[in-house]
Amino acid sequence: MPIQNMPAALQAAIQQGFLETEFQQGLTSAIGYRAIADRENFAINVGETVTKTRAGLKAPVTTPLAPNTNTGLDNGLTASAFTVEQYTLGIDMYGDTIDLNIVTSQVGIANQFLQNARTNGVQARQSLDRLARNALFNAYQGGHTRVRTTLGAAAATISVDDVRGFEQALSNGRMQAVSPSNTATVLVGGNTYTLIGTSRDGANVSTTFGGVSGTLTFSSNVTVGDGTAGNRVVHANAPVIVRPNGKWADGSAYGSATSTNSLVAADMLTLGVIEDAVAALRNNTGIIDQMFNLYLDNVSMRQLFADQDFKLMYQGQYGAEEVRTLRPFQLIGVNFIPTTEAPVQNHATNAALRVRRPILVAPGALVEGDYAGMSQKAAEFGGVNSEIQMIDGIAQVTRAPLDRLAQIVAQSWYWIGGFVAPTDVTANQQIIPTAGNQYLKRAVVIEHV
Repeated sequence: MPIQNMPAALQAAIQQGFLETEFQQGLTSAIGYRAIADRENFAINVGETVTKTRAGLKAPVTTPLAPNTNTGLDNGLTASAFTVEQYTLGIDMYGDTIDLNIVTSQVGIANQFLQNARTNGVQARQSLDRLARNALFNAYQGGHTRVRTTLGAAAATISVDDVRGFEQALSNGRMQAVSPSNTATVLVGGNTYTLIGTSRDGANVSTTFGGVSGTLTFSSNVTVGDGTAGNRVVHANAPVIVRPNGKWADGSAYGSATSTNSLVAADMLTLGVIEDAVAALRNNTGIIDQMFNLYLDNVSMRQLFADQDFKLMYQGQYGAEEVRTLRPFQLIGVNFIPTTEAPVQNHATNAALRVRRPILVAPGALVEGDYAGMSQKAAEFGGVNSEIQMIDGIAQVTRAPLDRLAQIVAQSWYWIGGFVAPTDVTANQQIIPTAGNQYLKRAVVIEHV
């Protein structure tokens, strides 16, 4: 009953201004990158890194056996072996905590214990999702950058905006540091050079999302024409990056674009751009019977809905669920998943533009390693001075009051593990004729404004 409906003599007796006695939920991010990771246990007592081995296949046989060699115990056959490749998964510990005074909290406006646990859970989920996102983009943006500072004269070393993807090259089935004995081919400007070393800057000045500025050193001098600021620098085995209006970038053929800086206001997301990414992913992986996940922000989704090809697909279907709700939907073999965790940053040379990076992901693009010791410790020590619960691979710890007044409860979470994007170098043209030379083949970054 509104207070103005109370008798005037009683209105002064009504206490006003109480805070609502429960916490309303705050805004949180729309996440999803971790969902595509293959989960693996990281065994106890194996150190902080573990080397995983992925088996390749053998090339198909298209030459018939000669009848005159079909003799002896081997029938004229020579044994062959499949190829293998290795990648390294490292682990680290992440966590946070909240303290709760169980005496003073009793005069609070709501149940702070439950709210603390809920807040910790949201923080943990978002933290792991960002770790998964960063691992994906660190891998699939690598090998594409631009010259940062124009050379004064021909020189073997150039300064670049991002050295990720240039620091290692394949050797004996394993990615190892680039060196004079383990080289890589890199396009700088319009010519190719042999990379023999990389170095990270002491102070990172990269303008790329997650980028690390540094220098690249080649076996011969780079010309001033090639070493001019803004020129593209592309690793021969770099992943595919798709940009609108033909500004794609492919390590196998080097593409037609200079760099991300070539994007202009007209380079918006269209259905055709996504179809290009799908084609590249299917050509590289051979996957045709599974859906790919496309993570994109809501501005990217808005641009897609304005695309003419997209409109034609839904012409006259004003009642379609996709059009009415803008929620996740399926189209052209893709699960469209809006997220607020998609990387967005200012254009390096045009302050009026924002660069957006949807990413199209195939199964197996990301591996999550969960340290097995977390669940073991939860079983061994839970209930002594604390309660430890494992929730979706994350340890939630509630520690009993250990202070002098036995009042402070610690509510914490931690996770021990890591994410890695495995390589697929064994899926070459002998196994998949349409595959490129990319080390990483299971995701495609789309860049647009």
